[in-house]
Amino acid sequence: MGQQMDKKTNDLVDFMQHITQEVAREYSRIQKRAREDPGTAGDQGEENWATILRNWLPPIYQIVTKGRVLAFDGWASPQVDILVLHPSYPKQLLDKKLYLAGGIAAAFECKLTLRGEHIKQAVENASSMRRRLTQRIGTPYRELHSSILYGLLAHSHVWKGKMSTPRENVEHKLLEADRNGIKHPREMLDVFCVADLATWKVHKIPWFGPENVPGWEQGPKTWYGPDGSPYTCYMCHAYEWTEQDPTFSPIGALIAFLLRRIAWEDMSVREIADYFAVVNLSGKGAGSLRRWELDIYSEEIRGRVKSESPPFGPAFGWNEWGPDI
Repeated sequence: MGQQMDKKTNDLVDFMQHITQEVAREYSRIQKRAREDPGTAGDQGEENWATILRNWLPPIYQIVTKGRVLAFDGWASPQVDILVLHPSYPKQLLDKKLYLAGGIAAAFECKLTLRGEHIKQAVENASSMRRRLTQRIGTPYRELHSSILYGLLAHSHVWKGKMSTPRENVEHKLLEADRNGIKHPREMLDVFCVADLATWKVHKIPWFGPENVPGWEQGPKTWYGPDGSPYTCYMCHAYEWTEQDPTFSPIGALIAFLLRRIAWEDMSVREIADYFAVVNLSGKGAGSLRRWELDIYSEEIRGRVKSESPPFGPAFGWNEWGPDI
């Protein structure tokens, strides 16, 4: 990417901080009348997020609200708050509210004030939808990721007491729902943003083992097994991390992640996605790994992933074999 930019002065960081402040102001405004009319309050919250996506995702992607995903077999999902449509989506069908799965890039649930049950429901909805979609094969990236990104967006959360631990509460609910309901990495919730707290981004490692980790035999095997495996985690990028980078904001981390995921499927977006990555809007992150068996892959990939996954370590690129996809 060339010369690194000054992370403290790049205007992109200021733009993301401004959006964060605007979302907080909108949350305060909407909350004043939320009890009078919860439906309208929820609609306003969805429009806040839809506006952010329209302003920051590539303009050729159409953003629509309140629609259902129509699978190839005729199954229709429950209503989804926001859908991001591919540039090729037929104009004639934009207002039909049943959106063809093959034309959808991303789907989002929106909550004004996040509660624990919202997390469980979003994970269940994500997995249910993915099981109805055509399963892609050919590379670890295609087999570990669904064709439709699925996310949960919230302005704020209910854990506001002095002794509350909101990040820990969210992670407990998220990991519990994941382990109880997710049967394959492609079913996972991809991204989860609470604007005044943190962003959780799915992180997938196609293969982590002796074939691609230098010094494997001398390292500890207690958490990744004796022979290696694929792994996933929800990487949390939060304000509370010690010495968090000044470039970080939850919404900045969200937008950077969405651009990168869109760019995996649409090469024309890769240069701007790389730029956002270099500015490091995601800051520092951490997460707990979940180990998977090799049979999550198709037979074709199962025999190749050990030998073809590159050495594990810092990576920056678009290699569908890893190490970080």
